[in-house]
Formats: sequence, structure tokens, C-alpha cells
Amino acid sequence: MNTPDSTPAPDPSAFGKLTYLVVDDFENFRISMRHMLRSCGANNIELVAHARAAIQYCTYNHVDVVLCDYNLGDGRNGQHILEELRHKKLLKRSSLFLMVTSETSREMVMGAREYQPDAYLAKPINRAMLEKRLGSLINQRNALLAINREIDRQNYPEAISLCTAAITRLPRYRTWLMKTLGELYLQLGDLTHAIRVYDEALAQRELSWARLGRNKALLANHRYAEAVESLQRMIDSHPDYMEAYDLLAEGLERQHHASKAQTILEQAINQSPNALHRQKHLAELAESNQDMETAAEAWRQTVRLGAHSIHNSASHYLSLSRALYDLSDDNTSTEGEKLANEALSVLESMVKRYPDNEILELHSKAIQCRIHAGQGHFDKAHSILESVQAMLNNVDVLELEAGLDYARTLYRLDLAKEARVTLGKLTEHYGEDPASARKIESLLDEPVSFRIKIKARRFNREGIAAFESGNLTEAEAIFSKALEIIPTHPALNLNQIQVLLKQYNNSTNGKGLLERCQQHLKRLDDLPEHHAQYRRYLALKRKLEALKL
Repeated sequence: MNTPDSTPAPDPSAFGKLTYLVVDDFENFRISMRHMLRSCGANNIELVAHARAAIQYCTYNHVDVVLCDYNLGDGRNGQHILEELRHKKLLKRSSLFLMVTSETSREMVMGAREYQPDAYLAKPINRAMLEKRLGSLINQRNALLAINREIDRQNYPEAISLCTAAITRLPRYRTWLMKTLGELYLQLGDLTHAIRVYDEALAQRELSWARLGRNKALLANHRYAEAVESLQRMIDSHPDYMEAYDLLAEGLERQHHASKAQTILEQAINQSPNALHRQKHLAELAESNQDMETAAEAWRQTVRLGAHSIHNSASHYLSLSRALYDLSDDNTSTEGEKLANEALSVLESMVKRYPDNEILELHSKAIQCRIHAGQGHFDKAHSILESVQAMLNNVDVLELEAGLDYARTLYRLDLAKEARVTLGKLTEHYGEDPASARKIESLLDEPVSFRIKIKARRFNREGIAAFESGNLTEAEAIFSKALEIIPTHPALNLNQIQVLLKQYNNSTNGKGLLERCQQHLKRLDDLPEHHAQYRRYLALKRKLEALKL
């Protein structure tokens, strides 16, 4: 009789009830695996040599067990197959995916582990090893089949009931059951029960999955400080536990510590550089932190990792080309020219990868204009702009992101009036959506290059600090410098008005100060009502009108 802690012998009949897919680019290995599986009792076995055939087979056939080699020659590898099968939901929860590999590099192991195969099999493989490892997984699969079926049906309450009943009935699988139970409660948003499950597991011993699950619940419950502290301890103790880095970065972002979140993701990428989603997150964070060098490198890696991934996207190419443009703009050195040429090459690769897409072609040409203008090639930039405008003659409603790229290009070529008209049209179509409105508003406020934008923001921070410390003369001088860079920036103009009004209150002869306030206010005559600064603009306008009386 098997005790709860012993491993039951594989049931030969269990092998025969399942369907198998073997994926390996070497025919001899595929045939060898089929012989071993048959000797274990398996019958329904399909052999394929590469990723496309594997995905296609799983699309039209139910597969219980996938045995997939990591290295499949050129193109997609086993990690890409697992990633796509999970993303397309072509594998049921009860299906098993075993990664077969002779490679043991840390980079490969960490990358493949991100997508959680059910097991690894190291080559060379013999029958005894296969029967023992796979047999154990099949026994577990069969014992938990009813629960996984309900999860596949998204019948989470029933799955919870089955999990709860099985904890005492199947003590061998208690860890799996507790982990699944916690995940199901999180899925339903029942944070109290989720934390209770994780606390019960942690009361027995420290378990990384339970600690991580508890921290997910804490973040969902807005207990950010507690979660961040716990997650930091986790990665200190388990530096290979990648999910903890991602969750810690999320917690730090929610605390508005974007720079710290970026540092955490950089640490994670040093450990496991082949996770596309993490590289993309780092790129976006670095952009928000104005760290364009880091952003560009992270976008490079995102594009590289996406080459054979189901998560590949044209937006990655566009983001990389924009980051490279920001770094090359007004930089005509050898390094600047190199970055500009790389950006053009990225756009060319995107158009080849996604042919016959007019929106992407419009994006590409708009960014090309800016790249050439940034290198001083204005004739080339204007020539491309003419082709963009010809394309727009056939467009009734411009897609938001393409419209923003077009407006940025118009600003870069000193066509500010045309840019504002374009943004006005975008506002008419997309202004009801708050996220879209913010993007349009941001470009209206700061229609300048990355470097100039950063400089103006620094001036703004320094001006606010001087104002708050009571040094009005210094604050007025700093805001004046910032407004020389972006004269129509709403917040900067309103900040300057507040400084001038404060000086007016302390002055015996303030007529000139009020006139200057009016000049700054006039710059904002076209400020749209939905703008974040509009209420402040109205309040200061009324205050100035009262003072004139």
C-alpha cells in the first residue's frame, strides 16, 4: 500500500488512455521517444519536427502530453511553443508539457521556467527515467482531473469546492491543492479567503508560491507598503524567483516609486533576460523615468525576443524607433547618425514584417520625417511629409496613435499651426476617452524634443521649489527660462502668473506685473475645456479680472 509520502508505481494502462505529441528536429530522437512511449503502454503518438507543425496539430487535436525539445534548430524553440500554446489556450489545464533539453545554460533554464512547463527531461533519456517522471505526472493529472475540468470551464466556485474536499482526501497533492485554491480565490477577488489559504500554507513552512500569492492579495487589497516590504525580503532570500521581482515592481509603481521599480526590473533582467513581457515593462518604465538609453536597449531586446514569439507586435518596433529618434535628435555626431540609421532600419524591418498595412506605413513615414529632420536632412524630411499628406487625403478618421505621430512630425518641422489643427481633429474623435485626451493634451503642452522637454521640466520643478521657499525673484526668472523653451505650456504660464500675482501683492506699483499676467493668460486663449489645467486657468482669469476692477 502507498503511504501519503510515497510515489505510486506508474499505471501502464494510464499511458494508453492519453494522446501524445513529440516535438524534436532530429528524426532519430522522435522515433526513439515513440518506442519508449509505446513500451510504457502509450498508443496515440504524433511526431513533428518543428514549431509550426506542433501549433497546427494542437489547434485541431486534443493533446494530453507534449514532449518538446527546447532547441529546434533555426526559428522558434520549445519556449516559444509553450508560450503560444498557453496564450491560445490550446492546452487544457489537465494537459502536460514536458521540456526536453540537453542545454543547461542558466539563460535557457531561467527563460523556459518563466512559462512553467510541468517538468524538464534532460537528454539522454532512457525508458526507466521516462516512465518514472511521466508516470508520476500522469497519476497526478488523473487524480486532479475533475478540478482542472471545472477551471477550464471557468466554473471557479465548483473548482473551489472540489479543491477543499480533496485536501483531506488526497494529502499527497496538498501543496498543489492549496496553491490552486489560493489562485481561485484571487481569481474571484475573494482576498480574505485567499490570504487565509496562504497563511495556512505558510504556517506549515515558508513556501515561495504561498508568500507570492499572499503578496498578490495584499497588492489587490491596496496594502502596498506591507507587500513591498515582504517582496523585497523574498528576492533577497530567493534571487532566482522572477515573479517576485515583477510583483515588487508593480507594488513600487503603485507607491509612485517608478525609479525604484525600474531598478528592480533591471535586477530581474540580469537574472533572466529572455522574458519579453519584462523587457517591455522595463522599456515603458524607463521612458516614464526619462531614461531613454535604458528604454532603447529594453525595446531592442523586446523586438529581438518577439521575432519568434506569439507576443510580437508592430508597436514594439514603433516604440524602439521613437526611442532611437529621441536619442539621435539634433545629434549629428557619428553616434547620433548611427542611432538615426538604426531607427530607420527598425522601421524598414517593421514594414517588411507587417506588409500592406497603411496605418503602419503612415507611422513609419511620420517617424522617418522626424529622424531625417533630427539629422538636419530637411529636404528629405519634407519630401517624405508630402507622401504622408497624400496618404491622409484618403483617410476620413485618423487612428489616434498615427495621428499623434503625424502631429509630432509637424511640430518637428516647425508646422505648429497644422499640428494643432490635427490635434483638434483628434480631440473631436477621441476626446471623450480620458486616456486618449491625456495623450493629446500632453503633446499640446510639450510639442518639443525629448531633450528640450526634460530641460523645461527641470526648470519647472526648480521654479516651484523657489516659489514655495518664498524666493519670488528666482522663481520668476526660472519660469521665464522654461517659457523661452515652451512658450505655450499651460502649467508653466499659470505658474508664472501665480508668481507675478504674489509679487503684485507685495508691490506698491504693480500695473506692469498685471499686464505681464495678461500676456501669459492670452497665450492660453485656446486652452480646451477638457484640459487638466482649465479650471486653474479660469480661476486665475477671474482673479485678474477682479484686480483690474
